Amino acid sequence: MPAGPRRFTPVAAGRGHNDGVPTNPYPTSPRWTLAEEITDAVRRRYSTDVLAVGVHGAVAHGDDTEDSYLDLMVIIEGSRTGPQPATRRVNGSIIDLGVISAGEYLAHARTLSTAWPLAADQYLTARPTYDPDGWYPRLRDAHLARLAGAGAGEFTALALQAWYRACSAIGRARQLAGGFEADAGLVALSDARVGAAVVEGLLTRTYFRDDADAVRRTGIAGMGLPDLNERLAVQAGLLAHRGRPVDGTVADLFP
Repeated sequence: MPAGPRRFTPVAAGRGHNDGVPTNPYPTSPRWTLAEEITDAVRRRYSTDVLAVGVHGAVAHGDDTEDSYLDLMVIIEGSRTGPQPATRRVNGSIIDLGVISAGEYLAHARTLSTAWPLAADQYLTARPTYDPDGWYPRLRDAHLARLAGAGAGEFTALALQAWYRACSAIGRARQLAGGFEADAGLVALSDARVGAAVVEGLLTRTYFRDDADAVRRTGIAGMGLPDLNERLAVQAGLLAHRGRPVDGTVADLFP
């Protein structure tokens, strides 16, 4: 059965010690230490351009392992300043350094789409490594305000679009399985599971940390095609009950 709404504890990201650098919450994590090192390098090289730096993903949640990505986001003033996005392996860890302007990131946080169940975590649970002016709380508040203003109908409409994508993914997996393309079929089946989990997240306003968390928390992990078809049938019934039937006529294409 779908999990209930994910609860989270707000992270204070205002002025901290050492000129906006919060106290290290994970002193035993080599990846957090690496995040601090990268943050220091960014600040030295782009001191006038950087508004804030933060981590999201496993490192932000404090349960990272030696196989975890280090997802770092650099918030800059304008679109033509600061470092360039880059990905490298450093000290055995893969670093994904993202760069985005403050205005663009806030715009993303205020936008709801079919990707919401997999995108919201970065707005709500990111931890700053540098945030002298409390920019990350503004990002979180912008997203929460958008959620508060969204009616049930908006999430239902997004769930409908996500349902069609999930249905298409299941059809692709079925086609490949029928053609005895085992490896490709497994990839398609994985995509179909994630697609069905995203629909579940939109129907219940539940966000997930990543794909694996999505299929695990919705009970979809390990489902085969028959069970996935049944889950989509249940979702279709919920959508119809909310006034968004998945089936229609040609005329319904032109409201």
